[in-house]
Amino acid sequence: MRHAGAVSASGSLFSALGLSPTLAAAAAGQGFIDPTPVQSATLPPALQGRDLIGIAPTGSGKTGAFGLALLQRLELMQRSAWRRADTATLALVLVPTRELAQQVGETLRELSRGFADPVKVAIVFGGVSVNPQMLRLRGGADVVVATPGRLLDLVERNAVKLGHVAVLVLDEADRLLDEGFADELSRIQLLLPARRQGLFFSATFAPAVQALAASWLHEPLHLDLSAVAAMTASAPAIEQRAVEVDAPRRTALLRHLIEMGRWPQVLVFVATRYASEHVADKLRRAGLAAAAFHGDLSQGARTRVLSEFQGGALQVLLATDMAARGLHIPGLPVVVNYDLPRSPVDHTHRIGRTARAGAKGLAVSFVSAATEAHFRLIEKRQGQRVPRERVAEFEPEESAPPPSAADPTGVGGVKGRRKSKKDKLREAAGA
Repeated sequence: MRHAGAVSASGSLFSALGLSPTLAAAAAGQGFIDPTPVQSATLPPALQGRDLIGIAPTGSGKTGAFGLALLQRLELMQRSAWRRADTATLALVLVPTRELAQQVGETLRELSRGFADPVKVAIVFGGVSVNPQMLRLRGGADVVVATPGRLLDLVERNAVKLGHVAVLVLDEADRLLDEGFADELSRIQLLLPARRQGLFFSATFAPAVQALAASWLHEPLHLDLSAVAAMTASAPAIEQRAVEVDAPRRTALLRHLIEMGRWPQVLVFVATRYASEHVADKLRRAGLAAAAFHGDLSQGARTRVLSEFQGGALQVLLATDMAARGLHIPGLPVVVNYDLPRSPVDHTHRIGRTARAGAKGLAVSFVSAATEAHFRLIEKRQGQRVPRERVAEFEPEESAPPPSAADPTGVGGVKGRRKSKKDKLREAAGA
């Protein structure tokens, strides 16, 4: 239970950043006890109307930062004058995935509950029927949280108009570009008014993100908070373990660790959709409440699985990297890298699912002889050495394959080590 004095103190901390009393109280009521480094740095300029791009890792409080700034802008506007049948919207938040759209939309709804004039938040994404979303957009919406493809679909159906957008937010800007939304973003840009505030948040500031910011933002304030956020937020709270094991024995080891560690819940990352289904099936046969989570599931199935996991009905969730960003699972104690992530950045996002909101968490990575070099690169990029350990009766017997002439380092095609075809094409386009 949250102490009333703590709520009051946290409210005053947010007020000092320039938040209105209504939103400062809402932040405290939603568990924002102290402003994170990202919120402390970005809220004052954002509340002043500046365009900005904030670089910060997952779990650093980005949603609270842009959410509070956006809502204060709406609080000061005469929004009732804009509510008419022309389906106008005043704020637009673009995100790469359905799950992130749901999370951001629900956060905005919760933070705006104390408004005398209720804020209408519409959450729209693909993979489900468009008709219910069109109905919810009748008469306009104060805020639209959307994936780019579905937003354009609704624009073409005259269900939403973007000519009055006062605040534009791009959340996970690097992921939006990685997911191939560049063409959709260009089309959306043409529909927006020239005068608007732009808030971009991204985990990295890759060349493609730089080019996007240059064309969308006006003299933006660039805040790189990745280092300070990592030092002061989630990184110290995450205990990392690296367990050596032969690949064929990972499922048995996973079951052993869950039972011996008495883990109440664990999010397990695998490389493929097939692996998520296959490992989940094996764990269910062993008596564990497990389910798969991947892009081939229908939206209804994905929503149901997440609800069951968040509610505690599921003990183990086997997920592909589509769950590495954007998902908020309160109190998640353990993350396991059953398959190592392709890139060090993905590793950061994966383990960032635990140790959120000041809690502690455990991240376990399975390392085989064949993936040892890959994990060393991840360690190098994150600047942290994780001691190897072995579990009795699961000691590895395999040895690392010799490096090939094409890859004398033995690292392999690790993302970040060599440029991908997509990276080369983007550089050529930028040139």
